[in-house]
Amino acid sequence: MRLYFSRNYNPRLAVAVARHLRAPVEYEFAEPFKPDQEARFLALNPNRSIPILVEDDGSTMWEADAIACRLSQLAGSDFWRQGAAQPDMIRWLSWGYWNIVRACDAVHFERVTKQRYGHGPIDAAKVAEGLAEFASSAALLQGQLAARDWVLADGLSYADFRLACVLPYADVAGLPLADFPAVQAWHDRLMALPAWADPFDGLHAPALPPIL
Repeated sequence: MRLYFSRNYNPRLAVAVARHLRAPVEYEFAEPFKPDQEARFLALNPNRSIPILVEDDGSTMWEADAIACRLSQLAGSDFWRQGAAQPDMIRWLSWGYWNIVRACDAVHFERVTKQRYGHGPIDAAKVAEGLAEFASSAALLQGQLAARDWVLADGLSYADFRLACVLPYADVAGLPLADFPAVQAWHDRLMALPAWADPFDGLHAPALPPIL
């Protein structure tokens, strides 16, 4: 199997899952929006976005959550929960995407992505809106993590990886993690996992452009 990735946070998430599960995949850095790569990646994903997992039979899976589910199946792992624990994990995946991940993304886009690629000045109003949403979401997550190490009661799961997918970029985006000690401690626990702290270790993964 082959996993196409880049250093952006959804591909980073997929690579971290694959390395955490020690999945039998080959990793290939990809730039699907380059003009000379368009036809190749359109054949793999109609959105042309990565991550993309290509299985040995040539079938493809795209979207980080779906890839995480598939890799967990192949690894025989409960990292993607099954059975009675699955609805609770799905709840946190759904909440996380529409709340803390979206809030972090809004701030990161203005302060990091736009400045990295020269897409215009920072929109202070959008940053303020994102930070407000981050604060309310982080407060809810703070309550969930106050008396446990991981989001689910039975231990580390994909829900932790998904909810935290933008947090490795928290410093550069200026996200105030320190205001939420339980969330900060959870982030620190995740960063103690080698596959999460540096999923690109040993891979060909060119650095992102500098922030201007």
